[in-house]
Amino acid sequence: MTSARFQRLQASSMGFMAGYVDTLGFVALFGLFTAHVTGNFVLIAAALADPAQTPSLLKLLAFPAFILGIAAARLLVAGCERRGKAALKPSYLLQLVLLLGFMACGMLAEPVGSSAGAFAMAAGLLGAAAMGAHSAASKLLLTQLAPTSMMTGNVTQLVIDTVDRLRGAADAATKARCAKFFWPVLAFALGCAAAAFAYRAFGFVALIVPVVILCLHLVQAEPEAP
Repeated sequence: MTSARFQRLQASSMGFMAGYVDTLGFVALFGLFTAHVTGNFVLIAAALADPAQTPSLLKLLAFPAFILGIAAARLLVAGCERRGKAALKPSYLLQLVLLLGFMACGMLAEPVGSSAGAFAMAAGLLGAAAMGAHSAASKLLLTQLAPTSMMTGNVTQLVIDTVDRLRGAADAATKARCAKFFWPVLAFALGCAAAAFAYRAFGFVALIVPVVILCLHLVQAEPEAP
C-alpha cells in the first residue's frame, strides 16, 4: 500500500472511530459529547437558563476528564521522547485502555436509567478521557493527517478548497487538501450513523468496533524512532 493510500485509510478509520464514540456517548448517556466535548458547554448553558432543568454532573465533569486524557497523552509522548522511543503505539494503547474502560463501565451500567449512576458516570468520563487522548495523539503524532475528531475546521477547509476548485483557482496543493480533508469528514459522518444504530441494537458492547480499529492500528504501527 502506498504512503498516500495508507494515510488516507488511517485518517478515515480514526475519523470513523471518533464519530462513532462521540455519537454512542451522546445516545447512551443523556446527550453527552465525548469527542466534541465543548458541545457540553451549550447543553449546560441551556440547562442553567431553564429553572426547570438541573445541569448534569456528568456533563460538568466531562471537560476535566477530556483535559486529563490530553494531559496523560502528552506526558506519555514526552516520556517516550526522553527515552528515544516511538510514542505512536503507546498512545494507541492508552486510548484502547480508556475505551475498554468506557465499554466495561457502560455494560455494567445497563440498563441506563433516567439519571447517571456510578457506572454510567464512570463510563462517560472514561469515554471523554479516551477522546482527549485521541485528540492529543492526533496533534502530537499524526500531524500529516487532517484532524480526526474536530470536524468543524475540516469542513471549513474542505468547503474553501472546493469553492476554489469550482472557480478554477485550485492548484495541486488545493486538490491534495480536498482529498486530505474529505475522507475523515465522510468517515466521521459514517461513524456517527453506525454508532446510533449499533447502540440501539447491541448496547455498550457496540464499542467493540472502535476497540477493534485501535487494535488494528496497534498492529500496523511501525516501530519508528521519534
